Amino acid sequence: MKRILLVEDEPGLRMTLVDRLRREGYEVETRADGETGLRAAVEEAFDLIILDLMLPLKSGLEVCRELRQAGRAMPVLMLTARGQLSDKLSGFQTGADDYLTKPFEMMELLARLEALLRRAPSPAGTGGAGYRFGRVHVDFRSTEVALAGKKLDLSAMEFHLLRYFIEHRGETLSRERLLHEVWGYDSPPQTRTVDVHVAWLRQKLEEDPRQPRWIVTVHGFGYRFAG
Repeated sequence: MKRILLVEDEPGLRMTLVDRLRREGYEVETRADGETGLRAAVEEAFDLIILDLMLPLKSGLEVCRELRQAGRAMPVLMLTARGQLSDKLSGFQTGADDYLTKPFEMMELLARLEALLRRAPSPAGTGGAGYRFGRVHVDFRSTEVALAGKKLDLSAMEFHLLRYFIEHRGETLSRERLLHEVWGYDSPPQTRTVDVHVAWLRQKLEEDPRQPRWIVTVHGFGYRFAG
């Protein structure tokens, strides 16, 4: 049984989500503010976290950032009433794996959760426990990435996307294929999720993100990993 931490301060929404998630077979723990939510996420074992952006005591962005700094790589689905692109970028920058704007349909939430949870936990076709390109070293067993010996803070989705690029190095990968294979969407939605995650990977891995060496844009098609 998958264990989910729900950090949401709206009592009504929290009750509705808990009831539905438990009926879907998930084990659910809840917290109503950012401080207790972060403490639970760091001290306990969860398969996924549903995290509201606007929380008392500590915001969802702060929780997500500190969670990643503490080395916790479980997927984070961020909920917010805001729909602006800048808020989504901030969420992805701090380590969120997906983003859902309130109000949302329950079936969409469940689909997002399933997509995040069903990704394979171990790499396939990588030819070993690690991979190097340039000054970057990827450890598939520990899910750690280092640049020039310094550990990088990657979200779970960023790591899975990087791993997929490495597994398919040299191939031109469309956004639709990446959304299907990495995010698990059966019918990929119209979204800039791939572009946003690629941008953040470039910020962390490339010497010059504006002229990337490793994750190259193939105009009109998608992306290619050149490592």
